[in-house]
Amino acid sequence: MNSISLPSSLSCLPSSPNNSRTPYIRLSHSPFTNSRLPSLTIQPTSISYKPTTCGVAPTEGTVSVINFEDFAEKDWSFLDADDINSDEVYKLNSDRIISAAKVVEDSSILISTGSEGFVDRVVETCSYKRLLVVHDSLFVLACIKEKYDKVKCWQGELIYVPEKWAPFDVVFLYFVPGLPFDLGQVFGALCKVCLPGARIVISHPKGREILKQQKAEHPDAVVADLPDKTTLESVASDHSLTIAEFIDEPAFYLAVLAYQD
Repeated sequence: MNSISLPSSLSCLPSSPNNSRTPYIRLSHSPFTNSRLPSLTIQPTSISYKPTTCGVAPTEGTVSVINFEDFAEKDWSFLDADDINSDEVYKLNSDRIISAAKVVEDSSILISTGSEGFVDRVVETCSYKRLLVVHDSLFVLACIKEKYDKVKCWQGELIYVPEKWAPFDVVFLYFVPGLPFDLGQVFGALCKVCLPGARIVISHPKGREILKQQKAEHPDAVVADLPDKTTLESVASDHSLTIAEFIDEPAFYLAVLAYQD
């Protein structure tokens, strides 16, 4: 499992002056010591990449080279609204999700597999102490980091999030169907990095009806389903979690779990 913590100096820009649609990620300096990071050309589609390298600041001395071969980048753009009407509904439902988390000024927030639009809403509507976004897409994280330098971004799997950013009192599991782990693994990992009383919010702003369509169109990204209440209660009870709120409508899904250590 490879993971990359994105540095503060990072850009998501067109790859050529003629406004080509192919963006790229430029890592201006490495968050690691004595290492080189790859300069990856990342498109918002599932493709493979030729091995590339990127230099670090000359003050870091002699460095080694790492080549990333066949780096697959999934297309997560389907998580964002694609027209004006759905965008308004998306914003309203995103606000319902955020409100359920009860974020306060000293909250430490973790967002897993969040869309750019959802991260925008959290930043725009909440006051918080710290925000970490975890995603397996470097493209998504790069675009978030370009807009919000103070937002921490970590590329990797949710169950391996470093404890250095813990503890969290709010966790948004924005797109559980995109996680390649069962609920027991996810809850077990989160309980290690959450404070007593933390709220874990599982959501889908468009509900099961749209999820079925997303699963059919993006089978590489959508690998699971939203949990029903019975399943959720069963798994939650094994990890000191209780259901505080549950809504399962055709066009909206929300489950709020409270952690009682």
